[in-house]
Amino acid sequence: MSSPGLPNKTGKRATVHDIAAAAGVSRGTVSRVLNGGYVSATARAAIERAIREVGYVPNTAARNLVMQRSQAVGFIVLEPHSLFLEDPNIGGIMLGANSTLSAADYQMVNLVVDSERDTARITRYLSGGFVDGAIIVSAKSHDPIIQVVGSLNLPAAFVGHPRDLHPDIPYVGIDNLASAEEITRRLLSTGRRRVGMIAAAVDRDSGADRLTGFRQALGPLFDESLVAEVPLYDFACGAKGMRTLLERDPTIDGVFAASDAVAAGAIEALREAGRSVPDDVGIVGFDDSSWATRTRPNLSTVHQPADDIGAHAADMVLRRLRGEQIPQQGLLLPSPIVWRASA
Repeated sequence: MSSPGLPNKTGKRATVHDIAAAAGVSRGTVSRVLNGGYVSATARAAIERAIREVGYVPNTAARNLVMQRSQAVGFIVLEPHSLFLEDPNIGGIMLGANSTLSAADYQMVNLVVDSERDTARITRYLSGGFVDGAIIVSAKSHDPIIQVVGSLNLPAAFVGHPRDLHPDIPYVGIDNLASAEEITRRLLSTGRRRVGMIAAAVDRDSGADRLTGFRQALGPLFDESLVAEVPLYDFACGAKGMRTLLERDPTIDGVFAASDAVAAGAIEALREAGRSVPDDVGIVGFDDSSWATRTRPNLSTVHQPADDIGAHAADMVLRRLRGEQIPQQGLLLPSPIVWRASA
């Protein structure tokens, strides 16, 4: 007897012909069973037994070719490869999306855009019909991938809210501006007066909104020199940004870091400079990722529900594939503050 999912003893993939021969029925009867049609209980039992015996596995590729569907959704991350691996927030979004897609019997295809060459390659891939839809993470303003997805009329959803959002593509995320403003005010309430920010990824909606929220919370106390802009939400950028702030003002006593990974790097730079957290400098982050509990002390931060964001984005794509209307273009999920010992 062959094992399910393996070729039969001839070395070839088992077919409907093999099932019919083993069950002693016609190919049409086998096809009706495989497609959910009616046959007698005796015939069905014989066919199911034959399927197990020959090790038949449905040819999904052939079925999808007929249906002009790939049963796959692209998970497009517009970030460097290193950040894709380092940022647990992206990982959480990815797992949430994959869980929802898997439940609907869709495969998720990870596509990371780290260069112009990647953009050209993935544009060809999307245009070739290899995926039925797309989830787009960390899109920059005027990103060519946005234009490609829009021109293909590909069912899609954004994670985040790029400034030039395509009008037909829904999005899911959090209110980065309000959350950044709230946690900055909380930091100020601890008595800090020289408060700076390590502002990452300001070319993306999330980074720009977090900087705007920080600016609004400080009001007349805002000092442009106490903003260190860095390109990425990563540990190395956090350390570099913190060193920049210390050079500009050694009396700085509070820092809002644009992500937990950035905050972790900042804490390391403060430790190297002989500064204590939170006694000398209070620091807060953003995301409530695993970085927040790996730092010492644990990090005060904004909770971003990464798994739920990914799940909602995947659900939006699936609903569009089913031809359903999405009642609202944007969905913002709650993002409460989680206060710990770092501030």
